Amino acid sequence: METNISESISARLVSDKPIKKTPYQVKGVFMKQFSDEKIVPFLDGKLRSKYLYPRVQVKILDEQVYIVGINEGVDPVLSLVDNLEFFNFGDITVKIEKIDVEQNQNPVSLVDKLLRYKFVTPWVALNAGSSKKFKGTEEENKNLFLNKLLGQNLLFLSKELGLNTDSKIYTKVELDSMDPHNHEENGWRSFNGEFRTNFMLPNFIGFGNGITRGFGSIFSLNHPNNLEFQNSSKELGEYTAEDINEDDTSISIVTINDAPVISNRKKKKRFKSKKKAFSKNNRPQKSRYKGKNNNVKKQEIDIDDESRFNSEEYHQKQHDL
Repeated sequence: METNISESISARLVSDKPIKKTPYQVKGVFMKQFSDEKIVPFLDGKLRSKYLYPRVQVKILDEQVYIVGINEGVDPVLSLVDNLEFFNFGDITVKIEKIDVEQNQNPVSLVDKLLRYKFVTPWVALNAGSSKKFKGTEEENKNLFLNKLLGQNLLFLSKELGLNTDSKIYTKVELDSMDPHNHEENGWRSFNGEFRTNFMLPNFIGFGNGITRGFGSIFSLNHPNNLEFQNSSKELGEYTAEDINEDDTSISIVTINDAPVISNRKKKKRFKSKKKAFSKNNRPQKSRYKGKNNNVKKQEIDIDDESRFNSEEYHQKQHDL
């Protein structure tokens, strides 16, 4: 695997009050309170077409804010935390007492062992389309189906970071349940649990659908110097890197040929000019579509266009910032 030099940063904001907000509420505060900071374009969706994998991610874990930066997102995160003393949600002001930072060089790379990771937020592995395929998969093969999806998540990350993967990626998911949790508003399905892979990955980055909403965040159970999370200190040191056994039927192998084709952006609709329909008395005919139906259609488009969820207007509308 040829690699470009990559770097990552994870910053935990230790505050004087528990953060009982969503990642979008926190991002909305950052955009409003630090509008001149170079992190803003990474949060408001302006760079979404350039970086399909979010370079800056905000998480709420244990009622604390975590900010993750990868490659181009590292310097903006460092700049923000250097100037961050408090933030104001409107109904509550939170003082930052200290900031714990973990910074790594070349944090994404292939290794010759299986490393262990835990999903600390639900992994939204399935969308509406893949949910149907998963449901139609034989019960004994569902684990392998999810193994491959995780492998494709890793391939997508590699491609986004400019890493040329020419080696095999091994994945082995170990989930709490094979019955996914339903997210009704968009057809997503999520799982909790752990996985093993021969990829070295930084803490708290996300995989799957809904990364910008905080889903699919991982924690490494391999390194004793990690930022501790929940009871992670009890789990660290209990696991040693596992040799790769290709005869293990619970392990899946993914190669570059399995990489999914990712559309950069939704194609713009082409609007054809239409002549107005006239009645016999030459008056334009009224549209058959009522406003109510049009609103429903617009709502479906808005939900499907995840880039809108990163706009400041969306934050203000949803969270009354």
